[in-house]
Formats: sequence, structure tokens, C-alpha cells
Amino acid sequence: MNKTLLVIRIGFISMCVVASWLLCYTITDWDHYRTVAVMMGGLIGTLIVLVDVLLKGFSLRGLSALTFGLLIGVVIAGLIGSSPLLEQGNAEQIYLVRLALFIICPYLATVVALRGKDEFNFVIPYVRFVPHEVEVPLVVVDTTALIDGRIARVCETHFLGSGLVIPSFVLTELQLIADSSEPVKQARGRRGLEVLNDLRKIKGLDIRIHQSEVARRQDIEAKLVYLAQSMKAKLLTTDVNLAKMAQFQGVQWLNLHALEKALRPALLVGESIELELVKPGKDEGQAVGYLPDGSLVVVNNGRAFIGKRVTVEIIGALPTGGGKMIFANLLGEVAAG
Repeated sequence: MNKTLLVIRIGFISMCVVASWLLCYTITDWDHYRTVAVMMGGLIGTLIVLVDVLLKGFSLRGLSALTFGLLIGVVIAGLIGSSPLLEQGNAEQIYLVRLALFIICPYLATVVALRGKDEFNFVIPYVRFVPHEVEVPLVVVDTTALIDGRIARVCETHFLGSGLVIPSFVLTELQLIADSSEPVKQARGRRGLEVLNDLRKIKGLDIRIHQSEVARRQDIEAKLVYLAQSMKAKLLTTDVNLAKMAQFQGVQWLNLHALEKALRPALLVGESIELELVKPGKDEGQAVGYLPDGSLVVVNNGRAFIGKRVTVEIIGALPTGGGKMIFANLLGEVAAG
């Protein structure tokens, strides 16, 4: 429980007790019932706090729907009660019917209003209530995804329309990696912190820090999967073992490697592309260049143009474990030059 809220509730109950005690001084006849009054004040304050606890999660939309339903129910009950249908008959029976109407109609109208997913702007012009059932898709981000860095570039494009949930123990682990004495780990941790700052700078990006801790570092993976399950969120990670564990538990995995592979352009035989030749190839006269997605391009008769940007024509492609190996020839005018 929130400590501030606990203090407010205790203060409210105390105020009810004090108010009941002071009330005995105002009403002379109650002077002998001071103890009973104090107990009643404390009881009333406690009951009100219990109602407050029971209303936890009750939104502004719910309060608006409740008020609207009560109002419509009272209007309907009043219209039926004052209609010619109840003008004649036994007075006691008419009274009971009207009483029943004023109980049943507001109840039914309130239930319909609370269950409904519609907005109220069609009933009350210029007033718009956000539906209580609207949920934002969530993605739990782990340490490896932050260190990887591609998440920031993906979020900058606004293709990822989900709220990013970053557990506090992930931030702690990232800080520990950044403070490591090993230069490689330290660089990875600092890059993760830089990516986190880049994410904070993206306008309109929904970032949520989930306050959750783990006793042992070995429990981090299990806690990530548990959080994703409990929040009905997806898991964003580059750790294949963690991803397999998540999939086994029924948690969907967002694979950045698969996304990058899907975004690679499909190059066709006969298509012309530009690239820079960076080193010699294995066979005589060959030179090697790379596409922006990391695909290797082997260019025949291109060794003389290493260090230059040339235009080549694709003649074939060979799938490999790391992507594609593309074979190409220099275009005629480049080769002649």
C-alpha cells in the first residue's frame, strides 16, 4: 500500500473520532455518551475507508457512467410514475409501484451504462469520455534489447505503437554492467544507458518504469517472463534462450533479428546497385563490398576499384547462415573506366 495513502486514511479516521468527541460538547444531552460517540465516529470513518478500498480501480469513466445511469433511471422512473397508467387505483399499491420503479430503473440504467463500451459524446454534446476498456499494448524490455541499441531506431520511426515497460531490476543490471571493471562489458552497459536516454527523448513514446526487484540475478529471466505474463505483454529481447523460455510460457517474443531480416530489400538478378568495395575477394580479381543491412556482395573483376564506390549488376545470390552472399559484375562503363 502507498505510505502516503495510508497516512491520509489514518488521518481521516482520526478526524472522524475527534469530530465525534467535539460533537458531544455541542449537544448537551450527548455529554454522557462521549465514549459511544467516539466509537461510532471511528466506526464510520473505518467504514468509509473500507468503501474507498473496495472502489480501488474505479475510474472517472466509471463514476461518470454511474452518475449518468442514476440520472437516466430516475428520469425514466419519474416519467412512468407520473404517467396516466398510475393515476387511478389503490393509493398504497401505486406508492409501492412507484417505489419499485425508483429502485429498479436506476439500477438497470446504471448497469447498462457501466457495461457499455460506447462513449457519451452522442448523448452529451461536446463532452467525450475515454472508454474504460481501452488498453495500451505493452512490451517488456530486457537488458539485452537496450544494449543492442536497435530499439531506439525502431521507436524513432513510430512503427512500434506499444508502451515500453522497463523493470527497475533491468535498470539495476544495466548500471552494474556499466560499472564493470571489464572494458567490453563497461562499454556495453554505457551503450545501454545511452539508448535508454535516447528513448526518453522520443516524443510521444510511452515508457513505464515498473518498480520490481529480484533477490538473485539468476532470477531475472524468470521475473521478466512472469512480468510479461501478468501484464499480458510481449517480450522484447535479443537473448534467444530467454525467448525460448518465454515462448514455452506462452509469452510472445519480439525478435529484432527477424525484423531486420524482414526489412532487407529483395534484390533481383539483373538489378543494379551502388556500393563501396572495401577488400579483395577470395578468387582472383574479386572485390568485396557490403550493403547497409550487412549482406556481403562479391564483385567480379572489381579488385582494381577497392576503396571506390561503383555500380554493379547482380548476377546471383547464395543464402548463408548470416543472410545472403550476393554475386555481381561491374557494369560495362565502370569496368572500361
